[in-house]
Amino acid sequence: MKYLKHFLGITFFTLTIGAIYGYNLKAKESQTTALLTTMEKPAKQYVKIALLLDTSNSMDGLINQAKAQLWDIVNEFTHAKCGNDTRPSLKIALYEYGNDNLSSNEGYIRQVIGFSNDLDEISEKLFSLTTNGGEEYCGQVIQTSLKQLDWGKNADDLKMIFIAGNEPFTQGKLNYKDAASQAKEKDVIVNTIFCGNYQQGISTMWKNGAAITGGEYMAIDHNRQVVHIDTPYDDIIIQLNSKLNNTYISYGSLGRQKKMLQSAQDNNAAEMEAAVAVKRSVSKSSRLYKNSQWDLVDAVEDDESVLEEIKEKDLPTELQGKSEEEIKNYVKEKKSERKKIQEQIQELNAKREAFIAKNQKEEKGELENALLSAIKTQASKKNYKWD
Repeated sequence: MKYLKHFLGITFFTLTIGAIYGYNLKAKESQTTALLTTMEKPAKQYVKIALLLDTSNSMDGLINQAKAQLWDIVNEFTHAKCGNDTRPSLKIALYEYGNDNLSSNEGYIRQVIGFSNDLDEISEKLFSLTTNGGEEYCGQVIQTSLKQLDWGKNADDLKMIFIAGNEPFTQGKLNYKDAASQAKEKDVIVNTIFCGNYQQGISTMWKNGAAITGGEYMAIDHNRQVVHIDTPYDDIIIQLNSKLNNTYISYGSLGRQKKMLQSAQDNNAAEMEAAVAVKRSVSKSSRLYKNSQWDLVDAVEDDESVLEEIKEKDLPTELQGKSEEEIKNYVKEKKSERKKIQEQIQELNAKREAFIAKNQKEEKGELENALLSAIKTQASKKNYKWD
């Protein structure tokens, strides 16, 4: 009996220790899994939009609308919030297709710019587009953008293709249904914009091309002249934009070139129409206009250590020979000045939008209406909201 009690005691002890060890092991495994999940979760959520524009003959109106309304897309997402209450980052890519000047080996398709948040460069690329007759292969340009662009694997990202053109969606050797199916596998929504009669777009399969991925089919008059309404706030916003440019401190090898690009895109917008210049100014006063690669104010906001690493020769003339403390104070002053100007532009824009809403029912252009309508619908399915 004594040995039996001893044996039972050892058995109970062993089982108890085993259970505790097993519990601790499971707890550690749970902690490790939670840690890995946290590490794997993307730090940011993205809105990724690829614009696939037909640049064949007769598409000049479409290109002009895209140039003007880039800033409406940016301004729309300035106030967007993800389901977790964070602000999404916006990336835009641009392709042209159907242009005789492009390589026939590539299917008359060209990536103009990959996914980028450099709004000045995106604007520059849009303004560089020209039209010329050609073959328009919708399926192939969709597939090309799916292969070449980094769409990522975050299920919470909003990923959209907008393809615009005026020829049958069925052109080319690649079946558009296969391309759309590939998009669906990558959680990319294909929205189609037919430049012409609504029913004609349906009969030439533009609507079907969108339906496969749950996207929207839209038909627009791409040659319609967009009528903008002038407001009492436009001139003041444009003047503030000039002051805003003076808060940028260019540095490094890209600095001077990028600052010139900033000014050039201001001019491009102004040459189109004053209202376009105003919309660009509003975009520049938003969180989405970031230039950390060449502007010291944005760079320091992202990482203060940049001032310790930067070489004197990479500084603008006015900061060369200055101490680190003097440079810090100068950057701080420019940041404060910029914030004040941006807030003024945002306040004036709120008044401007109220004025437009009161005095004109329809101020938006055809392409803008199509883009923003689809964006809002599809963003709501990903729990995006606007404030």
